[in-house]
Amino acid sequence: MSHKTRNLVLLILIWTLAALAAVTLLPLSGSKPNDLGYGSACPFAPWSTLALLLLAGLIWAVRQYLVSFAE
Repeated sequence: MSHKTRNLVLLILIWTLAALAAVTLLPLSGSKPNDLGYGSACPFAPWSTLALLLLAGLIWAVRQYLVSFAE
């Protein structure tokens, strides 16, 4: 796998995780209330949101390291 392809795949993964983190906070009627007090797409919000953002940040840090290492 080339450096450009690897960096693109990691970037797509970062954006996907960030989008999924946003989806967990969307209001959804008929679901269990989360720790924020309203029914959302994920009953484990905000903890699932934070976990997804943490994972995206970790992958971003690895990508930044690989980009700087490849130069």
